[in-house]
Amino acid sequence: MYGMKEVCKKVGMNYSTLKFYCNEGLIPNVKRDSNNRRIFDDEDIKWINGLSCLKNCNLSIEEMKIYIAMIFEGDSTIPARKKILAQKQVELKEKIAMLENAVAFIDWKQNFYDEILQRKSRN
Repeated sequence: MYGMKEVCKKVGMNYSTLKFYCNEGLIPNVKRDSNNRRIFDDEDIKWINGLSCLKNCNLSIEEMKIYIAMIFEGDSTIPARKKILAQKQVELKEKIAMLENAVAFIDWKQNFYDEILQRKSRN
């Protein structure tokens, strides 16, 4: 079993985010020790890592709640869950393309400036 600080180190999340996720009900069945402090097991760690991935997929807290509710409804919600993830995948791919274009622009500009600086250093 792990305390909040240990979990934060394991999953790379800050304490306030983990506490917020707990308070928002994003981590189901949070256990407590004899001092009423939250404790987590390895399955909780996997779940929290999954939440981090959902957050990185740009799911809002409300979208995460909907997605999690669907998980607990069972396999009948798999098509709906797949649809949510597919939409986020499209959005992420669009963002990746935008970022790749931005990097290409910076590369082009850096080369342009390098050429100018090389010409000036020859003079």
